[in-house]
Amino acid sequence: MKDSAKTHNGYLKYELKNFEKMPVKIWDDSLEASRHVARSIALAIRQKQQDGEKIVLGLATGSTPIKVYEELVRMHKEEGLSFKNVITFNLDEYYPMQRTARQSYWRFMHEYLFDHVDILAENIHIPDGTVQMEQVASSCEQYEKQIDLAGGIDIQLLGIGRTGHIGFNEPGAWETSPTRMVRLDHLTRHDAVKDFQSEDDVPYRAITMGVGSIFKARTVYLMAWGQHKASIVQQAVEGEISTLVPATFLQKHPNVKVVLDRSASEELTRMSAPWLVGICNWNDDLICKAVVWLSQTTGKPILKLTDEDYNEHGLSELIIEQANSYELNIRIFNRLQRTITGWPGGKPNADDTSRPERAKPARKRIILFSPHPDDDVISMGGTFQRLVDQGHEVHVAYQTSGNIAVHDYDALRYAEFVLEFGQVHQTMPEEEIKRFKKIIQFLNKKNDSSEDIPEVRSIKGLIRRGEARAGARFTGLPDERIHFLDMPFYETGRTRKKPLGEEDIHLVMELIERIKPHQIFAAGDLADPHGTHRVCLDAIFEAYRRLSGGHDWMKDCWVWMYRGAWHEWPVYEIEMAVPMSPQQLRKKRQAIFMHQSQKDRPPFPGDDKREFWQRAEDRNRDTATQYSALGLAEYEAMEAFVRWKG
Repeated sequence: MKDSAKTHNGYLKYELKNFEKMPVKIWDDSLEASRHVARSIALAIRQKQQDGEKIVLGLATGSTPIKVYEELVRMHKEEGLSFKNVITFNLDEYYPMQRTARQSYWRFMHEYLFDHVDILAENIHIPDGTVQMEQVASSCEQYEKQIDLAGGIDIQLLGIGRTGHIGFNEPGAWETSPTRMVRLDHLTRHDAVKDFQSEDDVPYRAITMGVGSIFKARTVYLMAWGQHKASIVQQAVEGEISTLVPATFLQKHPNVKVVLDRSASEELTRMSAPWLVGICNWNDDLICKAVVWLSQTTGKPILKLTDEDYNEHGLSELIIEQANSYELNIRIFNRLQRTITGWPGGKPNADDTSRPERAKPARKRIILFSPHPDDDVISMGGTFQRLVDQGHEVHVAYQTSGNIAVHDYDALRYAEFVLEFGQVHQTMPEEEIKRFKKIIQFLNKKNDSSEDIPEVRSIKGLIRRGEARAGARFTGLPDERIHFLDMPFYETGRTRKKPLGEEDIHLVMELIERIKPHQIFAAGDLADPHGTHRVCLDAIFEAYRRLSGGHDWMKDCWVWMYRGAWHEWPVYEIEMAVPMSPQQLRKKRQAIFMHQSQKDRPPFPGDDKREFWQRAEDRNRDTATQYSALGLAEYEAMEAFVRWKG
């Protein structure tokens, strides 16, 4: 989708009206945005070094600032950026929390930044999650004094939580609040569960710098990445100042900079309805977006929209350019209608001029890439079925083992079963008996700070591999077309992964070269809260680019992107919509049920409490409902795809 924005140095610039109450820069992706912030920090550090002064940084934790820290580490190692004049104060820490605990922010900061640069240990300050309860108040007071003695914070980094919290200042926090102990909102605790064994293990309290403490910083960077942050970003930037959304207090700060990736900016008015902001450079994509928006805003089907509807909702300019609403409505209606197809691999012997996919070859070779072992059936299970039923040579490639998303009790159950089976039937060598006893002993003694040993990761990976195989078989795929790539970037045993490497890319390239597909389906869900989808997609894109240079058959390979369990493509972006009958939807549900370790309470559910099959069905039904409301045919459910043009 192309908006009416002009790109300058990677970020989008608009002529804005009065919607945004803080200065905002929007970058194409979080990596470029993070590098921009890191370069700004590095420039400030070097300027202070030239003046012989120290610089005080306020630092945040969580997934948002990770790439900023990685870029700062790179600049330290490759460009000589020194941190000897840097003093840091972290925003917050769970309470109670030991420094060595896997979830502690003390450990987080050392793993991502402090252990890799030349900062002096005495210049690092992090709220102490180990002090006795009766000492917390005095510890917080001392933390405030330390900030003042250091001269105050020069640059403060912030993320934003889905409750609108900054630091751990939850809804209800007051504008002048100091460093203190707070009780965490249930939504914040739920979002943090990915770092703990279960939600019950997430602390109920934390120590945080207050809104007042943050306000003392001379410069504030508020960063947000991903579509799941879009709604709260819109409230923070465009909404009224309210204690219900603490981030709105930043509207009063004299030098705040909001830095977003495109996904996090989607609900800002300049992105969702740029015609309300200023003059637009209309193209077909933007016109489609505007007409769909108008239909949804008025509650009218597209073919019933009138000139008055366009005029009353800020779209009179569009009518002037397009002559009249009647012809425009028909054009957009036909465009959307042509996205609907029951032949996702192309309909044989049909005129494919206005169809999403080519008619030839009638029987295509297809690779369905699945980042985790269940994304194939969750995200495009109905389309998967159709492709198999319609006789295409379908291959599914599971890019990662998904082992961290298996509960310890599942791994223990399987380990005990294998050991007992081997002992009962006397088929297990002594070496293997020792190995499984070691696994069982580890799992029985495992605590929150423990990382899985390789043998446990192997068992968890095999559990997910068996489930993936069962789901693919249920969909009709023979075993020889089921591929497990086990990409190395994932195999850390932790939520933190390694960067995408050459071995990862070559695994994808080798499979594509071997199969020579006409179609590739890939997960384009960049709202994935754990980042795996993004890395897997980058591997596919890079493999595609490299292969395109020397293989003619790659010219006939189209890449279709689906989205995962969190969000769906907006209707105006969809280029292929595959309808499903009630029977097909039930079959898709059964394929998802094959993933038993992810049923009921998966270890990493993201920010949605529904089970994966429920999310998938609700999303697919909602897409069908949106099409129907626009005046198009009514279906039980739909899966949606956007074509990547390279």
